[in-house]
Amino acid sequence: MRHRFGILAAALWWGSLTGLGFLVVPMLFMHLGTPATAGAMAAKLFTAQTWLSIGCAMFLLLICNQKELVAPDPRARTAIKFVVTGFFLVVLVEFGLSPRIVNARVDGGSLKLWHGLGSAMYLGQWICSGYALWSLCADPSASKKQAAPVAQSDR
Repeated sequence: MRHRFGILAAALWWGSLTGLGFLVVPMLFMHLGTPATAGAMAAKLFTAQTWLSIGCAMFLLLICNQKELVAPDPRARTAIKFVVTGFFLVVLVEFGLSPRIVNARVDGGSLKLWHGLGSAMYLGQWICSGYALWSLCADPSASKKQAAPVAQSDR
């Protein structure tokens, strides 16, 4: 049961990043009057996405933390690496890059550079959350099937 909640959280994280980054924000820039208006709305949506991502990542870390188990699930151990990396990228974009993008827009700085870095880190978050989802959904018996021929060949 615990594992299924982890899959739900990873799916919510990956799905929300997918919907916002690849559908909603491009539509804002197509349909709102000016890029400045679309950018301001996108910034608010990305901030909401940040808090959703932080919540999902923290929940996944709680779900995947299996210190009390004798033999932890290898899917959870794999997922934790990507959850932590994705969490780091979420925090870095929101609290490190977003203020620089706003300042570059106001001061006439290198908006293209900061926006490009932010987009690359958003893509990194998307990959990390997707891989965490993929690893949590992996068939646990597949790793046992791969291990079985090795054990038989030792005979």
